[in-house]
Parts: sequence; C-alpha cells; structure tokens
Amino acid sequence: MKDFNDELRCRLDQIRDQGLYRELRQVDSPQSPRIELNGKPFLNFSSNDYLGLANHPDLKAAAIKAIEKFGAGSGASRLICGSLTPHFELEAALAAFKGTESALSFSSGYAAAVGTICALLGKDDVIILDKLVHACIVDAARLCGAKLRVFAHNDLNELEEILRWANERISVVSGTQRPRTLVVTESVFSMDGDLAPLREIVELKERYGAWLMVDEAHATGLFGPNRRGLAEEAMVSDRIEIQMGTLGKALGASGGYICGSKVLIDYLVNRARSFIFSTAPVPAASAAATAGIQLVQSSEGAERSARLRQLLGRLMEGLNKAGWNFEALSSSIVPLIFGEEVKAVSLATKLREQGLFVPAIRYPTVARGSARLRVTLTAGHTTEDIAQLLKALAFSI
Repeated sequence: MKDFNDELRCRLDQIRDQGLYRELRQVDSPQSPRIELNGKPFLNFSSNDYLGLANHPDLKAAAIKAIEKFGAGSGASRLICGSLTPHFELEAALAAFKGTESALSFSSGYAAAVGTICALLGKDDVIILDKLVHACIVDAARLCGAKLRVFAHNDLNELEEILRWANERISVVSGTQRPRTLVVTESVFSMDGDLAPLREIVELKERYGAWLMVDEAHATGLFGPNRRGLAEEAMVSDRIEIQMGTLGKALGASGGYICGSKVLIDYLVNRARSFIFSTAPVPAASAAATAGIQLVQSSEGAERSARLRQLLGRLMEGLNKAGWNFEALSSSIVPLIFGEEVKAVSLATKLREQGLFVPAIRYPTVARGSARLRVTLTAGHTTEDIAQLLKALAFSI
C-alpha cells in the first residue's frame, strides 16, 4: 500500500511541475452568474448554463414533481424495469424539438458518444474526426476498433482526402458486410467556440457515401430559428444521420441524447452498451430536461437567447478595443489563449483575487501550449458584469 501511494505521489508531483495540477472546488450555491466558493462570492464566467435555466423555477418544479411521483432513483436499467414515464416524455420532447423520428436519452453525453459509436462501428470500418472534437468522441473512436483518421480542424480539403482514401479502401475490402465510414464533428467547438462548416461537411459525406454524426452540445438551445442547433441554422438537419447532444448545458438539466431515425434508436436500444448496462437516469433529471426543452421553445427562451446575443456583442466590442481582434463571437464560448500553462493559471488566480471565477483550461483538455481562459456568458449576466470582466482583464494581463 505504501509503494502504491508513493508512486501516485510521484506522479502528482510531475503533474504539479508541469502546471497541470487540478483540484475540485466546492460550490455552495446554485448555478448562476454569481456563485459561492468556500464562503466567498464570485462573478462566474465559467458555466455552460448558457440560458440560465439550471436554477429556473420551472425546471425545479418539474424535478420536484417527478421525485414526488416516481421517487429519487430509477431502480434498474432501462431494459429491465427502469424505463419510467419521465424518460419516455423526455425522448418524445427531444424528437419533436429536433425534428427527428425518434430519440434516446443517456446518463451523460460521454455515455451517448461511447455507446453510439461503439454500437455502429467495428474493426473493418473507418471513423474520421475533426482534430478538436470532445474527448468523449476520441475515446469512443479508440474503443470501437475502427480505423481512426483525423483531419485538421475544419479543414474540408483534408477531410475530402481522407474520405476519398476510405472510399477506395472500402472498395477492396472483402466480407459479407460492407464497411462503413463515419465522420464525427462538433457543431460548436467546446474550447474554441467556433463553428463547423456543416453544409460543406454534409455535402462531402454524401458525395462519398459516409455517415455523419454531429455533437450539438454547445449549440442546442442557441442556434436556429427554433433554437434546435446549428444543424437547423444551416438547414441540414434532415441530412445528418446522428444528432448528439447534452441536456446539461443550455437545457439546464443533465444527461445526454441521440436523435435520429426510429431504426437508429431501435438499434441503439439493442446494441449501445452504455445504455443497456447503466441504471436509468433519475426521473427528476429527465423531467427537468423536458421542462428545459419546453422553455427553450417558448417566448421566454427566445428572449433569453436574444439577451445572450446582445451581451456577446458587448463583450466582443470591449475585447476588440483591448486589442484581442475577435472577428466575431459566434457562440457563448470566448477563448482567451495565452499558450503557457503557468501563465494561464496565474491569470486565473489574479481574476479570482478580484472576485471573478474564470478557471484556466490546460492540457489535456486542450493541446499543450494552448492554455487559455475560457470565458462563457449566460443570459443571466448583465452589461455591468461584462464591464467588470473587461476591467479585471485589463488589470490582470
């Protein structure tokens, strides 16, 4: 036991020496633009609760009602006796919201990615990833055993080269089942906040007979006329085989989902191991997510989305005056890239000393040498909050 702990202490020392040590911080307040850490208040610019729904009365009321009727836990996996009414209501709401035939909810976005990709692909198939996709997609690609290829971020030329290679490879592979090619991208990239060229990617995957999976985690609730996501805004929703996302960002709850055809969902129910072998999500979370979907589609959801856009415009104006040269802020994610891990940590510390919480993002979340402060805005922020952030950044840098 002593040798075991000594070895781990040595590894932790190495992590500290690289400026990569992390620790959990206890938040003693609900999610909001203002949180309490260790008894001290902070102005929070780190939350993915983009529309400010995590502490919304409608979501809390839905969760409480579900607990009162269905209890605290689901008691079993979905395929045993854990498929409760709130799960089916959530999936019906998701399919209607996304405009797909069907939907399936998972315990997390990570579980949705791993379960879906591993169910669809095997060793004879090819999976092609944008270099900056989320770690859950990278892990799923490695686990599924398919031939993994990566294209430079949003590089359509390299994507086409790989698709052409995959097509030629498939034509010479023998076997009873035709190998498949799956392209996976995020629509809004979680650490850089930029957008995928979805229309062009759709056209390429169709030209080469590939499938497409799009993670809308950071776009759902924010983009498109009905706030369904970037696929809706790009008018390609009906041409994407697999739409993935999370319920814990703009929708204000927790969990993950897959939306698509009924046959896709039926297949995942039978083959997605992270779905089959997990206890069903708690009913309160599913009920809260359903309430979040309804709220996003309401006039209040439209107002919150518009308010967020206005705040982003104010932030972009201030950052450009300070010399950051952002051409546009396409999403609620604003990366202030400093490169060195130690420098990013130091700046985050200076901001905390001024009452602002903006954690440093470092390797392995982002590539080495691209450490940053990842600023995120929510509809609950005010113009005064933006002014305070800009002032603190000017003072700290």
